[in-house]
Amino acid sequence: MSNSSQPSHSHSSSYSASAGQDSGPVDSSGFNLISGSSPNPNLNSNPNSNSNSSPAFSLPQLRDLVKIDDDVTNDNYGHYPDRRPIESLLKYGLVLVDKPAGPTSHEVVAWVKRLLEIDKAGHSGTLDPGATGLLPLGLGEGTKALSVLLLGPKEYYVLARMHAHISSDRMEKIAREFTGEIYQRPPQRSSVKRVTRIRSIYEFECLEQYDRLVLMRVLCQAGTYIRKMIYDIGEVLGVGATMVELRRTRVSNLTEACGFARLHDLADGFRLYRQQGKDEKLRRLVRPIEDCLQGIRGMTVRDTAVDALCHGAPLAVPGVTAVPKGLKKGELVGVYTLKGEIVGLGEAAMTESEIAENVKGVAFVMKRLIMEPGTYPKAWHSSGANAAAQNAKYVPLVDLNRLEKDSQDV
Repeated sequence: MSNSSQPSHSHSSSYSASAGQDSGPVDSSGFNLISGSSPNPNLNSNPNSNSNSSPAFSLPQLRDLVKIDDDVTNDNYGHYPDRRPIESLLKYGLVLVDKPAGPTSHEVVAWVKRLLEIDKAGHSGTLDPGATGLLPLGLGEGTKALSVLLLGPKEYYVLARMHAHISSDRMEKIAREFTGEIYQRPPQRSSVKRVTRIRSIYEFECLEQYDRLVLMRVLCQAGTYIRKMIYDIGEVLGVGATMVELRRTRVSNLTEACGFARLHDLADGFRLYRQQGKDEKLRRLVRPIEDCLQGIRGMTVRDTAVDALCHGAPLAVPGVTAVPKGLKKGELVGVYTLKGEIVGLGEAAMTESEIAENVKGVAFVMKRLIMEPGTYPKAWHSSGANAAAQNAKYVPLVDLNRLEKDSQDV
């Protein structure tokens, strides 16, 4: 059917009851779960809201989207990420911990949970006890978003000791040899299967050399074992090598320029909030979880579709307000409210042009839910949702579960 014969995306009260029944289940108000539309225009907008369709929280992943339809958000529900109350921020927060040498990564997570008096937290990318630097921690429901960080590169500064003196020219040559795709077998003490696998080294520099000590900078794919890499370099050189110190300075888009949080600063910030009601320092240290999702593009949905998505329902075309330019089938995207809150991660079941040309059908299938149900008002019944999602035909471009399994590092 040509574009000219397609109805408008306004989804107004002219949407017929019979069309709603044919395309999927509806609730008592007429809101259609599969199509996402409602014959009641008041369900799709808030006439008293002064918000517009652009998220107030300016996230890079939500810039330059292709508008599918206009809508407004109801400020009575949810929160703009940069204006969340502290209690909500601790449920959807991100802490860039500057891990000290000594404790394990899991011990650091346990300490942060006690410091912030929360029940749930998790980290992305385990650091050995002796390693220091960036350990991203997700708080509360935010832990479910951390997998996206595995799609981006990681940067390390490593001090290695060669077991014999190596000339600087030879070190520069070995750095070039280890740049690009390398074969690596995880060490015996690792949490992944010990099979040889390919990892990409994007940048490898020898920064400084003193006698047998060499300071290096490595920018690499997630899942690269730096200690094993240093061992392999020593084997190739024929003299042997040992990692002495390791510091991580970047995980995906998160770098030292973002500002790392030391544990005692975090404790002090929470104490000021609890005892004096001053939240400025705590807000500087606890960032919105949306900050860790810049590795994938985002799209936005209507307020009326949010709660359905939080229960795992697929996202239908009328619930979509904006999508990334050139969206591909199977592409993993962040699904956001009009305020810029992350609802979850979804896979595209349609391309950008298909979404623009159609008025019904499944556009995205939710793969990971982050926002808690009940944050936005309910406007649907779930009957038929799973069947509609299963009928969506596409090939996923990213397998989150496999990515998590294969990306243990250091």
